[in-house]
Amino acid sequence: MAKIAENPLILVDGSSYLYRAFHAFPPLTNSAGEPTGAMYGVLNMLRSLLQQYQPSHVAVVFDAKGKTFRDELFEHYKSHRPPMPDDLRAQIAPLHDMVRAMGLPLLAVSGVEADDVIGTLAQQAEKQGRPVLISTGDKDMAQLVTPHITLINTMNNAILGPEEVVEKYGIPPELIIDFLALMGDSSDNIPGVPGVGEKTAQALLNGLGGLEALYAALDKVADLGFRGAKTMGAKLEQNKDVAFLSYQLATIKTDVELELTPDELTVNPPDVEALVKLFGHYEFKRWLSDIQEGVWLQGRKSNTAKQKEIAGQQQAAEPAEEAASVLSSDGYVTILDEETFAVWLKKLSSCEVFSFDLETDSLDTLSAKIVGLSFAVAPGEAAYLPVAHDYLDAPPQLDRDDVLAKLKPLLEGKKPGKIGQNLKYDRGVLENYGIQLSGIEYDTMLESYMLNSVGGRHDMDSLALRWLNHKTVSFEDIAGKGKNQLTFNQIALEQAAHYAAEDADVTLQLHLKMWPALKEESGPKNVFETIEMPLLNVLSRIERNGVLIDQKILSEHSKELTSRLAELEQQAHELAGEPFNLSSPKQLQAILFEKQGIKPTKKTPGGAPSTSEEVLAELALNHPLPKVILEHRGLSKLKSTYTDKLPLMINPQSGRVHTSYHQAVTATGRLSSTDPNLQNIPVRNDEGRRIRQAFIAPQGHRILAADYSQIELRIMAHLSQDKGLLSAFAEGQDIHRATASEVFGVALDKVSGEQRRSAKAINFGLIYGMSAFGLSRQLNIGAGEAKKYMDLYFDRYPGVLNYMESTRALAAEKGYVETLEGRRLYLPDITSGNAIRRKAAERAAINAPMQGTAADIIKRAMIAVDDWLLQEKPAVKMIMQVHDELVFEVQQGEIEASSVQIRRLMESSMKLDVPLQVDIGTGENWDKAH
Repeated sequence: MAKIAENPLILVDGSSYLYRAFHAFPPLTNSAGEPTGAMYGVLNMLRSLLQQYQPSHVAVVFDAKGKTFRDELFEHYKSHRPPMPDDLRAQIAPLHDMVRAMGLPLLAVSGVEADDVIGTLAQQAEKQGRPVLISTGDKDMAQLVTPHITLINTMNNAILGPEEVVEKYGIPPELIIDFLALMGDSSDNIPGVPGVGEKTAQALLNGLGGLEALYAALDKVADLGFRGAKTMGAKLEQNKDVAFLSYQLATIKTDVELELTPDELTVNPPDVEALVKLFGHYEFKRWLSDIQEGVWLQGRKSNTAKQKEIAGQQQAAEPAEEAASVLSSDGYVTILDEETFAVWLKKLSSCEVFSFDLETDSLDTLSAKIVGLSFAVAPGEAAYLPVAHDYLDAPPQLDRDDVLAKLKPLLEGKKPGKIGQNLKYDRGVLENYGIQLSGIEYDTMLESYMLNSVGGRHDMDSLALRWLNHKTVSFEDIAGKGKNQLTFNQIALEQAAHYAAEDADVTLQLHLKMWPALKEESGPKNVFETIEMPLLNVLSRIERNGVLIDQKILSEHSKELTSRLAELEQQAHELAGEPFNLSSPKQLQAILFEKQGIKPTKKTPGGAPSTSEEVLAELALNHPLPKVILEHRGLSKLKSTYTDKLPLMINPQSGRVHTSYHQAVTATGRLSSTDPNLQNIPVRNDEGRRIRQAFIAPQGHRILAADYSQIELRIMAHLSQDKGLLSAFAEGQDIHRATASEVFGVALDKVSGEQRRSAKAINFGLIYGMSAFGLSRQLNIGAGEAKKYMDLYFDRYPGVLNYMESTRALAAEKGYVETLEGRRLYLPDITSGNAIRRKAAERAAINAPMQGTAADIIKRAMIAVDDWLLQEKPAVKMIMQVHDELVFEVQQGEIEASSVQIRRLMESSMKLDVPLQVDIGTGENWDKAH
């Protein structure tokens, strides 16, 4: 039997799989009556293939819609086939979604068949020296077989190498096309020569050779001795055109123009969230359980404790007894009268904890009005209390002000405890009504985030599918989509009540599932209780404070940017020799790589030359046009995102801009912000600083900016315990100058500006796992020289190298790394057979403890500063958090005392073996304070 080489490129004939699965599996459906059998069959075969071979490179290839070149050659090609059954057609789009969500490249190329795409990729890979395994049930593919290209039939696992092709078809792979041309192929309606069957075709080809040789020696056919040989020559002559047409139809093209090369067909990690949704919808329950437990491609037999741990403890070992196994809405209640309200007030008051959720008419915390409130006191026992539905036939509802007045003591009390999903939002809305939400004990979004920050999205719909195997009613289900989408106050009460009660019920049950898992992990539990949950209130207050913006500065800046962009556009047109759209990647590709003949350095996933910022930055070192394009892009983004948009975001009630901070987005624990994104305003160029000048202090106040100095390098010193780094920080040295002195062997006072810049690139590059090649590009030096710098660095700071090596090893063993506080980052690719993915995971393993610890430090500082502000009530507002910086509005008379206190609190937020240092500046705007 043919042997399969190690780690072959696997090419899957998706169309062959599809039809075989449709006819082989029973007509399965989900509870909604949607057909699922073909999807199940295809995925079952794919999963088996991946489990067996664990490949790093795969392509699943399907026929594209529409006609192919073979239809033009022969109008009856495949014309006898009946139309695709509706039940099969309905499964194609979701099947494609599932394949992509599995992390597998999917190809469908117009004008050719899947066979042609597979043939092209197979021969390209073979030329590169890569073994190929084609998974198909189509005998046409046997023509592609060589010592390096093998077929496998997934239905019976039969392997076909060159010897097996001869054994099965009686002829070698190189004569398969001739074989099909002579005998025809009824499945594809390839006509062949009338009267020539399998035995006759074998006799002709083995006796005289391929079609060309056969037709050159028709007079010898009669001598071959098979039955009918004497008249076969005349039949062949009579049907010569048919034979050669059939040869064309049967020949697999191997020169199809493709956007991807074999090297780019890498298997990516599965999109867990997407698979959970798809498997949940189509009710592939066993697979849903597998993907939730992190064993989707391992199979049940290899569901080890380590794999469960690497999956992020997404499933408690023993589900909480209190959590309902099946969600039921039978116990949902709508509160429409005082008597029912009184009953529920008593229920809520007597609970240890309850979950609750607000329904509002807007996502903007400051302007949102409460439409209703929902509560859950036990699994399946939930209620919705409408207070402001305003459609024409809405039933009488309780008065909102009266309801909130009665709920206020309950909501402001520390007990009972409150459970919610993204309670920061609900807290902010309640503050509009003078209610200070207290007793916030659990937030399911943050519980999920602390269990595994990279295990999928942390919104309620995703969590319900992942943890409860329950598909929630989505807002779009009841409100519609697009410009005609209803706001919650316009939704019919029956629909609104079920939706809202379900939200509270699901939130409670999610907590009952996740909390037992989180309790078992001391580090993540500590971060959840001491950092993330207390921070929720802090962020809510910062968001409500907002920041004052000078519209005039932005307006003037916007005009100047418009003028500069026009100049850059003209300059780009002159350099290109013709006008073109600078925002069009396609036109830019044509100018750079076709007209100017610049060699592309990277391709897009679709195979086109990339014009990404990274690529342009590299090209700009040697070519003028990419440099102009880069500047144009940067300024255009600043204009659209900030100078034009910020004035439109000023809240009419407060006269300020209010960003939204997100705790559960980044993998490492850092905060992100949106509307506006404050993290992306450049600080190192004039244009970015101009934008910061528009962030101003009100009259009688100053902006105070407090910034941790070189915090990640200080954390590196602590983690690595390198004596050189510890000593440099303890002595208060300029760490980049100290590094330059060590690496370049010069006295501290003799270090040049160029040497310090190089040392800075090395210091920060190593934190992010930069290679010698990456450093060479950043410093614009040779790779050999860059490696020499890195070797010198590690020679002077051996503790750093030891830390990196031990961290990689520990990450591979555990599947995750931790911050000093115990925050975890899971690394599913840390033991991947794909070197690119494994190296990326190793870089993340080195960086995450530093970046995550830095996040923990500033979050602890924010909590401490907020506590001081609440207790002492100085004339100070915390208004922004950006990277390692906190920004305040301070009354002029309080600047000196506040600076001392803020520095003390920030520098003492965590004890390291090197001192934390905070730089403080003040000014009338953010730029001057920085």
